[in-house]
Amino acid sequence: MPLNNRWVIKVPASSANLGPGFDSIGIALDLYLTLEVERSDRWEFHSTSAELKDLPADEQHFIAQVALKTAEKYGKVLSPCKVLVESEIPLGRGLGSSASAILAGIELADIAGRLGLTRKDKLEFATELEGHPDNVGASLYGGLVIGCYQENEVDMLSFHDLPFEAVVAIPKEVLLTKDSRGVLPISLSQSDAIQASSTANLLVAALLSGNWKLAGKMMERDRFHQPYRKPLIPFYSEIENAAKESGAFGVALSGAGPSIICFTEKGQGHKLTQTLQNSFPELTMKCLKIDCSGSQVFEVEEDQLCIKK
Repeated sequence: MPLNNRWVIKVPASSANLGPGFDSIGIALDLYLTLEVERSDRWEFHSTSAELKDLPADEQHFIAQVALKTAEKYGKVLSPCKVLVESEIPLGRGLGSSASAILAGIELADIAGRLGLTRKDKLEFATELEGHPDNVGASLYGGLVIGCYQENEVDMLSFHDLPFEAVVAIPKEVLLTKDSRGVLPISLSQSDAIQASSTANLLVAALLSGNWKLAGKMMERDRFHQPYRKPLIPFYSEIENAAKESGAFGVALSGAGPSIICFTEKGQGHKLTQTLQNSFPELTMKCLKIDCSGSQVFEVEEDQLCIKK
């Protein structure tokens, strides 16, 4: 455990579900939430990120609240910190912004409170706070994760040798997860549940075996959430068709949406990004690689921090 009082915490974005892997499959992406942290006599949060400037600047900040809850869970009182928060992850667009903030808070509590948490500890508490393990698991472990959350226990496997990349179509509009969950059915019939789970199973097998055509087919055949959420995304079909015509092997809602994630074989992402950006100038297209490191904490010297005195 580092003994100094200054750290950098870096947590990647994530995309969940990949179609049929509802609340159980996630992938880490190379957009980052970054915290520069040093001990202080009171809680202070600063940011130059436009989307984050209006958030609370004291212990009411969401990340501070998570950090304080984490310390309390493990019987510690957390000393205040001064934190500079910068984020490349857009809020409310289906790229795991809340999951990355939860993990950042847990990492902050762990390092500043010297809790000595294992990755499993972090995963279980993050899942408890988030409600499902896909986003938090991907941001914690990096790569592709497949997880199961039952009886307050999380089991998860992660995979990092992934020869594909993603292009994400990000709209200006926000779609809150609670709103997109409101359109989902309460239950599925046994026959629908069998079809839905078998589709998710085959998606995992196709991704891990490099059968891209089959993976894309399974993304389209989701029965858990996309049939109900797609009507909330008026441009979904246009993006899907254009992406597939331009070389994407699969397209899915990124998490609950409204962003759409398009998967390509490695090396083809930049070309697809440019094609889609030209066709849909009102959206922001980002070519993203799979982050294989997950969340990281670095010990730094005072002159390496950018926090304003």
